[in-house]
Amino acid sequence: MIITFKRNTPTAQIEKVEAELLQQNIMITKAITSGCNVLIVNGDLSFLDDSYFAANTFIHSFHKTTEPYQLVNRRYHPQDSVVNVGGVNIGGNYPIVVIAGPCTVESKERLDDIATCVQKDGASILRGGAYKPRTSPYDFQGLGKEALIYLKEASKLTGMPVVSELMSSSRAELFEEYVDLIQIGARNMQNFDLLKTVGKMNKPIMLKRGLANTIEEWILSAEYIMSQGNGNIILCERGIRTFEKYTRNTLDLSVIPIIKEKTHLPIIIDPSHASGDWKLVETHCLAAVAAGADGLMIEVHTNPEAALCDGAQSLLPEKFRATMNKCRRVASAIDREM
Repeated sequence: MIITFKRNTPTAQIEKVEAELLQQNIMITKAITSGCNVLIVNGDLSFLDDSYFAANTFIHSFHKTTEPYQLVNRRYHPQDSVVNVGGVNIGGNYPIVVIAGPCTVESKERLDDIATCVQKDGASILRGGAYKPRTSPYDFQGLGKEALIYLKEASKLTGMPVVSELMSSSRAELFEEYVDLIQIGARNMQNFDLLKTVGKMNKPIMLKRGLANTIEEWILSAEYIMSQGNGNIILCERGIRTFEKYTRNTLDLSVIPIIKEKTHLPIIIDPSHASGDWKLVETHCLAAVAAGADGLMIEVHTNPEAALCDGAQSLLPEKFRATMNKCRRVASAIDREM
């Protein structure tokens, strides 16, 4: 069961309900969503009578649930959630958002050049890896804090907020200082300690789908974050691992309508990691916009051949510009702005 209290309910009233429920040896998780205090009640609820909650003037609503996730469930939160990232709104009826930049920050000069290019052609959030989870331990692992400093400076240069991937709870404080949107990568989608950490942070979170995870597992990872109090979550589909070898991953566009049906969270698509091939990125972008995605995250590099990470899937600035122009026409066709 999920019990939602009215705004500004006194703490003593919430604790009173909690104490009465705990007498029945059931498990309670506290959370805050849309500014309201919530109790998530699990266990044998057969003793509960609806009249008990209906008579409590501090309780806004109560629902007995069948799904394993509650806080992200659209059934109990029918309005689309809108996540604000440094002044950029993602979700709901807001324009489709484009996040763009290099896979990894290589130097201040390179980052500033790419940031200026992508902003000019339609990006509103800058991406860049600082700590890179590479499959091989011998591949470039990122510049670390130095990259975060460069991202902060590029943000001041362009006015764009920045997103980068957090891999360890030990760096949470560092990311609080330098990053506007914290990415949880595919490999950490079920790193539950890390999910709990970012759930307690005062930053929006972008949660990527795992390499071979089901949609429900992905949604439950979002539930982990929200159960800790952070409701500012954006889901990101970046392709899943299948038997197909032609592409790096298989882009699952079916998640867009499914996520919008099952949850109230915004969803964006990462066509670069899904395809692994710059020649396929544009097609993936157009399909994602047509399918109703709330945003795109695209890798762009001014010299992909020399990129230290994922050059093969990075667009040149001129290709990025052409792709954005086509995406705007598709967005217009489905009555969306971009």
